[in-house]
Amino acid sequence: MSILYSQTSLGRLTLLNRLVMAPMTRNRATGNIPNALMAEYYAQRGTAGLIITEGTSPSPNGLGYPRIPGIFSPSQVEGWKHITGAVHANGAKMFLQVMHCGRICHPLNMPAGARILAPSAVAAAGGMYTDAEGMKPHPVPQAMTVEEIKAAVAEFVQAARNAVTAGFDGIELHSANGYLLEQFIRPNTNQRNDGYGGPIGNRARFVLEVAEAVTGAIGREKVGIRLSPFGVFNDMPLYDAMESDYAYLAQQLNSSGVVYIHLVDHSSMGAPPVPDAIKAVFRKLFKRTLILSGGYDAERAENDLAAGRCDLIAVGRPFLANPDLPARWKTRAALNAPDTSTFYTPGPKGYIDYPALKQ
Repeated sequence: MSILYSQTSLGRLTLLNRLVMAPMTRNRATGNIPNALMAEYYAQRGTAGLIITEGTSPSPNGLGYPRIPGIFSPSQVEGWKHITGAVHANGAKMFLQVMHCGRICHPLNMPAGARILAPSAVAAAGGMYTDAEGMKPHPVPQAMTVEEIKAAVAEFVQAARNAVTAGFDGIELHSANGYLLEQFIRPNTNQRNDGYGGPIGNRARFVLEVAEAVTGAIGREKVGIRLSPFGVFNDMPLYDAMESDYAYLAQQLNSSGVVYIHLVDHSSMGAPPVPDAIKAVFRKLFKRTLILSGGYDAERAENDLAAGRCDLIAVGRPFLANPDLPARWKTRAALNAPDTSTFYTPGPKGYIDYPALKQ
């Protein structure tokens, strides 16, 4: 009997199956406000056990990319309400991924008055696409003061409360892929010499303070976190102490009571693989739900679940191109191929026009 398609629990929630739609930036939120097009996209994929949204900013300061949604204004909360309602009507549960981009941004993608903040004044290599002027180099961010760190924690808390108001079942803290939370963890982006820099106990402090504040605000069963050990995206090079640093995080996050850890492995997209030993450390030290993601097909998902390596499997691009992915995998039907040219373009093409089996 298949484990992948069986009901399971996540905290107090019951999920239809163990398939998670992974968070994927799609850049369709014109004006940073969730809209009807996005509601159709997410509703089409509502047979997943859990949907984790695209990265959504808790603050004007966190809006790094063009056309990504926020969760800090009344109009954004209202826009998300229509989306959560449409998804819940199809049976899936839904978590909002809260993503503050930190130094991965450009002023042309941000509203007037927003500021580019990071642990230290270290620019990321490479550049950022802007609708106004195409590719631009990443700017040098401002190093956050302790007061600004506390203000950012408060922004995450308000974002979590706004997410609950918008009908989400919970939130995922995006502490992966080179964004603000991970920028504090990694030594190349965190060159501070105060209580938020230096040894891992200090570099992890901001992440753990955010987790503690958010779980205190909306409840532990409504907060998950995404991590990318061995991830190199957005100028995050590997370093010697990475294994021990992330083992420390696994232990501390277990104590924090978050409902899940979501480990991302981007080796299928060319990044270094996350060693099985690291995944096993998280499995051993973290006592609640573990989600694994990265290049899964149905067979590998089933095998990892059966072996007890994780509790849920998150899938990105196959869900992007196959709104009815659980049914396709279960019946071994052919899959639509994703159109990479429309991953981040505005409008419906390559977004809501992938056919389902019945079509």
